[in-house]
Amino acid sequence: MRANSRVPASAQQGIHEQLGRLLERHRQAPFRKPYADYNRAAFEASFARREREAANVPLILDSCCGIGESSIALARTFPDHYVIGVDQSEVRLGRFDAATLPPNLDLVRADLVDYWRLLLDAGVRLSRHYLLYPNPWPKIGHLSRRWHGHPVFPAMLGLGGRLECRSNWRIYIDEFCLAVTTLTGRPVTGEEFDAAQPLTPFERKYRDSGHRLYRAVVDLP
Repeated sequence: MRANSRVPASAQQGIHEQLGRLLERHRQAPFRKPYADYNRAAFEASFARREREAANVPLILDSCCGIGESSIALARTFPDHYVIGVDQSEVRLGRFDAATLPPNLDLVRADLVDYWRLLLDAGVRLSRHYLLYPNPWPKIGHLSRRWHGHPVFPAMLGLGGRLECRSNWRIYIDEFCLAVTTLTGRPVTGEEFDAAQPLTPFERKYRDSGHRLYRAVVDLP
């Protein structure tokens, strides 16, 4: 039986006309929201684990990792890297038995708005960073809820590394590319791709529903 997931529906037919203005505002006014105590504690605990177990190993961050299926796949694909998967849902992160996880993987419950900035403050730089099928927030009025429209986006880009974003909504990828190029000067173009080996449950569902899948990949300074 084929999956029956729907492609995001929106009255927006192209890159949001307010995106450029929003990016410029975020460039001029760095995000200063105070850190939540639970996010600071989660970061400090995960940072301590990394320092203890893999201090000199290149770091991969799997943001919005959901149940952690993609994080597990990345840890197995890159055994010489240390992978941190971050999601804000304790229920989703508890899907897998911790004893079965790869030794080079840490799953962390935290809000990425804080976790990204805490990584940046600590001077951490990534080898690779994955943003796989984030909520597209397709309504026209939801631009600022998309990651590239959020004021934390410049800080996230500051983590560097090879950044890859995937979505089943072409407009999201087009906007993401524009935001990255505007804020970093790095040219990046979205592309359609075939997910022969899906990394996430959403990717599998979208592929099996016959959706076109898109990604943007850029090497950040």
